[in-house]
Amino acid sequence: MFAVTNVDDMVMLTVFFGRAEGRRSAVLRVVVGQYLGFIAIVVVSMLGALGATLLPDSVAPYLGLLPIALGVRAGWLAWGSRHDRAEDVDRDDGVGVLHVALVTFANGGDNIGVYVPVFAVAGVGSMIGYVAVFLVGVAVWCVAGRYLASRPAIATVLSRWGHIILPVVLIGIGLRILAEGKAFGL
Repeated sequence: MFAVTNVDDMVMLTVFFGRAEGRRSAVLRVVVGQYLGFIAIVVVSMLGALGATLLPDSVAPYLGLLPIALGVRAGWLAWGSRHDRAEDVDRDDGVGVLHVALVTFANGGDNIGVYVPVFAVAGVGSMIGYVAVFLVGVAVWCVAGRYLASRPAIATVLSRWGHIILPVVLIGIGLRILAEGKAFGL
C-alpha cells in the first residue's frame, strides 16, 4: 500500500536530492521535510478515519496549488540566478524542510484517500503497525531517492538541468492533483 501510493514521491525525492548535490545539511533537510510531510498525511488520515476530517472533500484537490506555487517560486529564483549558474549562488533553493514537507503533503491526496478507509477498519493495533511500516517505507524511499540522484547519468542531468526540472516537476504534480480532484472544473 505504501509503495503504490508513493511512486510519484520517488521522482520528487530524486529531484530534491539532486538539488542537494551531496551537501549533508541539504540532504538532511530533504529527509526531515519528507518525514514531516508524510507524518502530516498520516495524521490527517487517522483523523479522517476517526470521522474528524480536517478538510471537506471538495477542498482537498486545491492542495495542488501548493506545489504549483512552490514550482513557480523555484522557477522564478532559477530565472533570476540564471547568470550566476557558474558560481552556484542558489544551490540550496528547493531543499528547505518546509518546502519539501509542503510538497509531500500536497502530493498526499492519493495517500489520504487510500489510508482513511484502511485505518477506519484497522483498529488501533493494526493502525500502529501500518504507521510503523509507513515510517520505515519513508526511510527506504529516501535512501532510494538519494541513490538514484547519485547515479552518474542522473546526477549529470540533475546538476545541469535540476534548476529547471524542479519547477517543472512541482508544477506538474500540482496540476495532476488539481486535475485528478477536478478542481476548477478540470
